[in-house]
Amino acid sequence: MNIRIFVLMAVVGFGLQPGSAMAQEAAKPVEAYELKSNIAYYGNSKPDAYLNERCRLDVYYPTGVKNFPTVVWFHGGGLTNGEKSVPAGLKKKGIAVVAVNYRFSPRVKAPAYIEDAAAAVAWTFQNIEVLGGSRDRIFLSGASAGGYLAAMVGLDKSWLKTYEIDANQIAGLIPYSGHMITHHTVRAERGIPDTRAIVDKLAPLFHVRKDAPPMLLITGDRELEMLGRHEENAYMWRMMKVAGHKETQLMELDGYNHGQMSEPAHPLLIRFIEKRLGQSR
Repeated sequence: MNIRIFVLMAVVGFGLQPGSAMAQEAAKPVEAYELKSNIAYYGNSKPDAYLNERCRLDVYYPTGVKNFPTVVWFHGGGLTNGEKSVPAGLKKKGIAVVAVNYRFSPRVKAPAYIEDAAAAVAWTFQNIEVLGGSRDRIFLSGASAGGYLAAMVGLDKSWLKTYEIDANQIAGLIPYSGHMITHHTVRAERGIPDTRAIVDKLAPLFHVRKDAPPMLLITGDRELEMLGRHEENAYMWRMMKVAGHKETQLMELDGYNHGQMSEPAHPLLIRFIEKRLGQSR
């Protein structure tokens, strides 16, 4: 369903409802969390100093809880800047957050940053159970460039296939204002201007498929967003429907621009996870 959200007061209270499946699964109340920082998700044997510097992640997770869900979170910054952090709106929600750094253009070129994103997701699949999480409850999300990375790794199955992981094992994709066409930084690397839309194998739209994980697309106000970001996501929503995908939603946050939309989007992500886990029980 394509939804425009006009009154955010109605959604900012979203969280784990006391009777929900997810709340029942987590120890109640969930108060104890730990943070493990700067884990090298490629391991420590790579000779590339820049890769060793950037390709690290933090894991924020509830302790004393079994089978908790996890959000792998990719920060924004146009694939040229930014720094990993755990969004405040996702803390103390009964979920783990894996906050990921990755390499930047122009220091590297496409698809290096997508490879990094896939490696971080693979690390999560390979390690989250040790911390008490579930491999069956891993969601991918991120803002702007991070949303693009989440969508690419979740829709183009080739990236995780390298690690013998089926992308359909991902519990859900929740990109915030992510490019659905080929990212503008990828286009800039090729000398293509921002206003010229390209859809090729480095575009999430190129990988529309019926059997993809459930997807929630969230954007800011179409009149306030960067370039045509809302319209790209609306087209993705439509083409997923045309392809026969039955679990794609699109939400537009009226009155919020590209830089403002993440905070009001976080409760929607929590509600999406809650709904997915409730349906899976």
